[in-house]
Amino acid sequence: MKTGRTEGRTEGKMKNKVGTVGTRGRTFNGTVVKKFQNRIVVELERTVRVHKYERFAKKKTKLHARFPEGASVEVGDYVKVRECRPLSKIIHFMLIEVIRKAEIKK
Repeated sequence: MKTGRTEGRTEGKMKNKVGTVGTRGRTFNGTVVKKFQNRIVVELERTVRVHKYERFAKKKTKLHARFPEGASVEVGDYVKVRECRPLSKIIHFMLIEVIRKAEIKK
């Protein structure tokens, strides 16, 4: 009877795998601002209330994310990244999917 329960749990965990790294935690959507050999920099924009002035201000946060081999990502793409275990000193996120490709300006 216990084997059926553990199989269900294993399948649930495998669903969150990207390559060989399991993902967990928070998910963010943002725009790719830089691309390196095996990582990207994703910029998130959010609004924060400034209590003193009773206004809202825009804040930007940059996240470094690893992308799997074979993924076609370019600067300007709108992507989804998810938190994972620390892969290096600054990389703590993995690319999940490309939501929208960058528009080509002519």
